[in-house]
Amino acid sequence: MMARPPKIAQSVLVVIYTPALEVLLLERADAPGFWQSVTGAKETPEEPWERTAVREVAEETGIDAGAPECRLTDWGLENVYEIYPRWRHRYAPGVTHNTERVFGLRVPPGMPVRLAPREHTASVWLPWREAANRCFSPSNAEAILWLPRWATQG
Repeated sequence: MMARPPKIAQSVLVVIYTPALEVLLLERADAPGFWQSVTGAKETPEEPWERTAVREVAEETGIDAGAPECRLTDWGLENVYEIYPRWRHRYAPGVTHNTERVFGLRVPPGMPVRLAPREHTASVWLPWREAANRCFSPSNAEAILWLPRWATQG
């Protein structure tokens, strides 16, 4: 079995939400009790942020971010954070920080979700404040707390 190439330390965070500001959270398969929005690394350094966001949403939830009833928005926010030690082995030696670009994806109420079982074991729709409180990642919680501002723009 061939080893996977190291992950690129550039990723997206996609806050998926309804017009009523209910937020989709996913429970990590490799860390039970760790809830988060969709996240994922670029496949190449040149991959555009939006393409990464669309791909990761499709892979992790089965949602087509480009569907007419959906609206993907680049919030223009980037977080740089230290990679948790438990996940550093996925990156090249010496890589300790990741740059995360934040997106929002508005979907209609009742949007079906199809989880990638290797990545997530459960999903839940929660009111935005409750969702922020459940996130294990401070940058994810902060992005959700920005949701009311971003949801009223554009």
